[in-house]
Amino acid sequence: MPNDLAKAKPWHGFLPHQGGGIESGCQLIFERDGAERYRSALSIEELQQIDMLSDTVGRDMAGVRLNGHPLASSLTGPTSTLLRLARGHLGLQARAVRAVLFDKTAETNWALGWHQDRTIVVRDRFDVAGFGPWSRKSGLQHVEPPFSFLDRMVTLRAHLDPCDCDNAPLLIAPGSHQEGRVPVEIIEGTISRLGIATCLAATGDVWLYATAILHASNAAIQPKRRRVLQVDFSADELPPPLEWCLV
Repeated sequence: MPNDLAKAKPWHGFLPHQGGGIESGCQLIFERDGAERYRSALSIEELQQIDMLSDTVGRDMAGVRLNGHPLASSLTGPTSTLLRLARGHLGLQARAVRAVLFDKTAETNWALGWHQDRTIVVRDRFDVAGFGPWSRKSGLQHVEPPFSFLDRMVTLRAHLDPCDCDNAPLLIAPGSHQEGRVPVEIIEGTISRLGIATCLAATGDVWLYATAILHASNAAIQPKRRRVLQVDFSADELPPPLEWCLV
């Protein structure tokens, strides 16, 4: 996909006037846009835990998968900000089903093309109708479920470092979570139709996304450390014998 598409029409967390009755200058709202920003949501203790987490898992990869890590479990546990926000949208059955730490630096300054997240992490592989293809990443079993599971999930991104326009903020196509499974060949047209929002963040901010939203990230223009804990939540049970690999 052309790189200039990822740089088109940056909205910096706000929607300009578009078709469909969206008001000029309106903030992103989860129910409508599939994304919403919670400013200064994290406690000092939670920020310290993310800092410790980033020191223990290494910085030489684009993203480190954390299922089973004690600090990740604490950051998504019963009293955590992330679980509280997730349950506000999914209900009390919501729990963390995948966690990844992204630590973007000058040395690991990657770009991410436009896509939808389409896999989940499970304990073991079992052949169940509708689930597949399968893959293993960092020793964890991943599978693409029926899209309805992804459509009912939310993803939260907890920001330890400020993320401005030059430091590779996440880009989203607002409203794309309502498009269902978007075939690769029409992603570009979908983004052109819906536009692009730039999700800036300050230390302690949390962004809530619909897991199925179209998103991307450019390489940082002026690279500096950008640590983000990303956690997927679901309130669904998987069909047995499949089980979530809980955080």
